Amino acid sequence: MAAPLTNFELTIEKLVYGGEGLGRVEGQVALAPYVLPGERVRVERKSGKGGLLRTELREVLQPAPERVEPPCPYFARCGGCHYQHGSYALQLESKKSILRETLRRVGKVEAPEEIGVVAGEPWGYRNRSQFHVSGSSVGYLEARSHKLCAVTRCPISSPRVNEVLSALLGMARDPRWPSFLRSIEVFTNERETQLNVQAERPVARRFFDWCAAAVPGFAAGSIEYPAAGFTYRVGGEAFFQVNRFLLEDLIRTAIGDAGGGWAVDLYAGVGLFTLPLSKRFARVTAVESGAASVRDLNFNVQAADAPVQVARSASDDFLRALRETPDFVLADPPRTGLGRPAASRLAGLKPPRIAIVACDPATLARDLPLLLSGGYRIARLTLVDLFPQTFHLESVVELAL
Repeated sequence: MAAPLTNFELTIEKLVYGGEGLGRVEGQVALAPYVLPGERVRVERKSGKGGLLRTELREVLQPAPERVEPPCPYFARCGGCHYQHGSYALQLESKKSILRETLRRVGKVEAPEEIGVVAGEPWGYRNRSQFHVSGSSVGYLEARSHKLCAVTRCPISSPRVNEVLSALLGMARDPRWPSFLRSIEVFTNERETQLNVQAERPVARRFFDWCAAAVPGFAAGSIEYPAAGFTYRVGGEAFFQVNRFLLEDLIRTAIGDAGGGWAVDLYAGVGLFTLPLSKRFARVTAVESGAASVRDLNFNVQAADAPVQVARSASDDFLRALRETPDFVLADPPRTGLGRPAASRLAGLKPPRIAIVACDPATLARDLPLLLSGGYRIARLTLVDLFPQTFHLESVVELAL
């Protein structure tokens, strides 16, 4: 019996969803992190099962022309980024290929010949960052680990997020710093700063009083976020998109030239798409199940004096009870996707146009066949790169009958 592979050379064929590169050795597929297509590398086997080897990069023997020097000193140790070693042009092309391949492999769906791309500034884009805490150390988790990688700056986070990180690092050196903190999520509009704290036990009020004095722009509650000509109230438990540069582009891509009598916004959140839809349609129904998001959604609708009805409901339940057909349905589901009940019901209702904002290509590939089998076609597919330097990708697909 041949000895198992341990250290070996590998030629990288392509990048795959998850941030790794794929190569083949002795009839097996091997995945390696921090590599680029066309590179010859030396790797070390870490695990193997069912003909799939997972490895760690040990040496780049023949670098690709697109390889660049990562600007972050924590790259390849911090688990937040996966592609800083590749040019941004290569990142975008690779994500298009990954989206196309995932649709084909998972859903047997052929993407259009042309996949549009919406991209912006690839650095300093995050308006929300979650920092993990261990004692007086603050940072991110290491790649594939629960071990903390302490950081002093994050190049993909916004200037205000980095200012807050600096303030938190100073506070962490103070004896008043609670040793039982586990994470602090920072969300900012570059003026106000919202902190969401997780800890092993309740945090005393005096800690937040301290934050009010030490953290730039600290806001004790909701903050107001301007986008696309509207102002959105966003509470501490509500979801909001993280790329501060591409909010308007995402809205424009999702809505397209849609307009008419009635639009339904599924998984509406605080109303990011709802309010712009209200300028295109005579009436809009915004569907959201989360209590915190519904509070903000109602506030934002009223503040904008928009012709919107808010339905607090799970999207599946709302669609199941619906007896009329909207002119347009926009859905921005969580990473789990629409799911069979919602996709099947949409296919049965047959609204003339549907737009899906998807943050996971695999769940999109699972949902699309249910809609395509109901008579829809893909009218437009766009990669919206909300997460540069990482393997995560957002896509918007417009379906038409």
